[in-house]
Amino acid sequence: MIKFLIPFFMILLGNQTLIKAQANSGIDSSCPPKTIFELFKKRDSVLIVKPIKNSFLLVIPIIGVQPATGFSYGATAQYTFKGADLSDKYSSANLGVTFTTKKQLLINVKNNILLKNNKIYLRGDCRLYVFTQPNYGLGTNIIPSERKNPDFEIESIEEPMDYNYFKFHQTASWEVKPNFYVGGGIEIDWYSSIIDKNLDVVNGKWTNHYNYSKQNGFNDTEYFVNGVSLNLIYDSRDNQINTRKGWFANINYRFNGDLFNEQKSSNVLYTELRYFIPLDPKKEHFILGIWAFGQFVTNGVVPYLNLPAIGWDQRSRSGEGYTQGLFRGNNLAYMQAELRFPITCNQLLSGTVFANYTTTSNKQDHIGLFEYVQPALGVGLRLLIDKATRTNLVIDYAIGNHSKGFYLNAGETF
Repeated sequence: MIKFLIPFFMILLGNQTLIKAQANSGIDSSCPPKTIFELFKKRDSVLIVKPIKNSFLLVIPIIGVQPATGFSYGATAQYTFKGADLSDKYSSANLGVTFTTKKQLLINVKNNILLKNNKIYLRGDCRLYVFTQPNYGLGTNIIPSERKNPDFEIESIEEPMDYNYFKFHQTASWEVKPNFYVGGGIEIDWYSSIIDKNLDVVNGKWTNHYNYSKQNGFNDTEYFVNGVSLNLIYDSRDNQINTRKGWFANINYRFNGDLFNEQKSSNVLYTELRYFIPLDPKKEHFILGIWAFGQFVTNGVVPYLNLPAIGWDQRSRSGEGYTQGLFRGNNLAYMQAELRFPITCNQLLSGTVFANYTTTSNKQDHIGLFEYVQPALGVGLRLLIDKATRTNLVIDYAIGNHSKGFYLNAGETF
């Protein structure tokens, strides 16, 4: 999907000084950071030290187009904030509303919030979609290599589908040791009004979704996956909005119960690791970032649309170079490595180069994890929007196997 995100307005509030923020973040005082908005401000001969802000609201109109949705328009708001204590870390909450010419409605509410001097950690992902998205089958072997089939087109394996999706995932974790949190959550997924457009049972034309649903005892027009989870987090990142150093690790084990007709009990394990390495101790904005996660159905079965798939992580950023949901399977493993570097000394413009790798399994066809791996490579530009939170406007272009994508967002990919 192509999105054009245009900064609309900012509301800034806070009480710390710019000098303190520069000292705490390793900024070179001879070349202070400058945002894109400051380029249009009139220069004064007198240097004024302005207060750094403890909160930042960015509202961005969204205009986009893709085959699944047609023309889309809407807005997303990101609120970034922190407490008054110098040790408090930034938190973020996002709200996005999008409409499309295919009469679709997409509402997203996300949160990563630290409270009580970083003692309480809230993470949430809530969505309400009136949605259209093709499915492509299970496993990463659904796309041949360029060498074996250079004329292959992904559209040839598309299976168009309409459905409504309600998602409520919210965890709360408490710090038991420095940077280490233990907690739990509620996780609800409800898929309804599912229409398989390529399905023609009378004439024997079945789809991957229909076959999987019938083989595993699910209603192919509506299903629920409801459960609770145990959540473990380790987070030593200096800033979750734009990290320069530290670790983030998350283990979430979900228990889904058999609460409704045709609902199946299951267990799903989600593991995630992010590691950020400053390549120059004196210049922390030269960074190597590593992001890896895995999602595994360890017991029972889950419905087709709830199987692990790329692009369905909390921020919908995994799998750049491929369309959302292209790779889906009983288990999924993903890794991305990204080199971040400044282009201008004032950090107004910076860049990235990255690579990612995806592998999924297909139990029905005995396709194992790591048997087929799909790579992608990409480059990106960053425009600094806010100095205090280090929020960037993100512009990425990635090329995968028989696929490519252009991405515009607010905030880093991971």
